Amino acid sequence: MFVDSHCHLTFPELAQRLPEIRQAMADAQVDRALCICTTLEEFDEVHALAMRYDNFWASVGVHPDSEGVTEPSLDDLLQRAALPRVVAIGETGLDYYQMEERKGGRGVGDMEWQRQRFRTHIQAARQTGKPLVIHTRAASDDTVAILREEGEDGSPGSSGGVFHCFTESAEVARAALDLGFYISFSGIVTFKKAQDLRDVAGFVPLDRLLIETDSPYLAPVPYRGKVNNPSYVPYVARQIAEVRGIALEAVAQATSSNFERLFTGVVQ
Repeated sequence: MFVDSHCHLTFPELAQRLPEIRQAMADAQVDRALCICTTLEEFDEVHALAMRYDNFWASVGVHPDSEGVTEPSLDDLLQRAALPRVVAIGETGLDYYQMEERKGGRGVGDMEWQRQRFRTHIQAARQTGKPLVIHTRAASDDTVAILREEGEDGSPGSSGGVFHCFTESAEVARAALDLGFYISFSGIVTFKKAQDLRDVAGFVPLDRLLIETDSPYLAPVPYRGKVNNPSYVPYVARQIAEVRGIALEAVAQATSSNFERLFTGVVQ
């Protein structure tokens, strides 16, 4: 019934609890999940989950905020993307959030390594035809500009993808939709002070909308502050249904169909 389009089940908070989490998913009618890769070092473990369980799939990518890890070449991404059950490139994108605090005083001009890494992922997506999983934080203008520069403008031949864990404005959502991308909402949409984001969730067309946990982070209300897991994704769907004034089942059906449409080769 429900699909978690973005989770990190290899992270230590969840990896040792997998049997418990899978049972909780079944109980909550969460029947599929996309396991997201954030470093090349992590990829084999992420891919192993997708190969072991027929309701898990994998991505390949290096998170924009990951430093001190293997820098992915185009060939690195292409080789891994060709493996069975790898259905997406990413997560990738740009993260300029609190750079001076988190990155030793560096500014936007010092983030060329992030921008080049992002371009490499876009090139891999275009060569493989697999969608991008986009992370953008305090960097939406550059994220959209680079996508356009690399040919991801919604025209024929574009790979498309999803802006995951969306927290940006309605204007950024419109730009992403114009580029042919889907928008995915996480547990943040349930937070008390997230009315602006709920407004965006009401604006995004139902046929371009996904839901996710981004677990182990960002657990939705009523679990906010606890370790998140894919069994909580129905709470995201319930909030979106409330915002849109439609049945929970309608959100579940639409987001599951969108997941299947975007990630070509994912079977029911």
